[in-house]
Amino acid sequence: MDILEFVVPVDNNKTLFVWDIQPSLSEAEVYHRLCVVFLSFGPLYLVKIRPNIPPQPAGFSAIIKFYSSVQASRAQQQTDGRCLFQTCPLKVRLSSKQIPHFLSDSSRPLSHARCLELANHCLGFNGWTSDIITLKELTNEAEEEEGEGEEAVRRRSLRFGCVLQLSFPRHRKTTRGAAVVDDSFTCTGPEVVLQTRCKLQKRVREQALVQAFSTVLLILLGNGDVMVEVRATSDQFGGEPTEGVIQVNELSWTDCDPDEEEGEDEEWALLMS
Repeated sequence: MDILEFVVPVDNNKTLFVWDIQPSLSEAEVYHRLCVVFLSFGPLYLVKIRPNIPPQPAGFSAIIKFYSSVQASRAQQQTDGRCLFQTCPLKVRLSSKQIPHFLSDSSRPLSHARCLELANHCLGFNGWTSDIITLKELTNEAEEEEGEGEEAVRRRSLRFGCVLQLSFPRHRKTTRGAAVVDDSFTCTGPEVVLQTRCKLQKRVREQALVQAFSTVLLILLGNGDVMVEVRATSDQFGGEPTEGVIQVNELSWTDCDPDEEEGEDEEWALLMS
């Protein structure tokens, strides 16, 4: 049994390092072959290839990150020393990189796209649904002006809030998520306001869904079945009456996705077990 959370995997027992990949295939072909092989063991968070650097022989090495430590261990045991898609054996090892203490308890949520990918892989496309409970503009109508005279530039701010319900019908589980996003921009015409409003509405729906998924646990059973549990949190909706009051995560439109692969290159400094 293993438990998957909708957070960025940082544990070294979920990370594989693969090397001795021959240069007979292109980098794109190597990527495709590795995805085919390792996806058979479970959903992947990351597959990253890089060419070997001299004086190493020509070829490639790769980092592969699973969401599940059990699946990563099984993949390592069943692929290490196998030829798979080439004529010589691959070396596959679990990472033994020491995780800094400030990352060891990290629980950065997955991006919207990664949440959908993981949920669909484990539960199927009909295994969950989401419904918007509230999507409301929270904009303060006050506008700011910058500059003087004819060069004055009008500034506008838009803010949206969303409450969303995430359901797992087969498992009879539901949870909710909420978010607020805003943006401040130069208003050069009504079309700019309309475009920004549409972008923020999409963004706030996505962030509310991410927040809802952050409370979900997928329990992988040994027979291949998946169970869903919802983690109780202090900001979970329900219990005492909350009419007119919602708890939200506030995000700026300029914030990047929470699990962007920035800094992944430092993974190449791995120590192998």
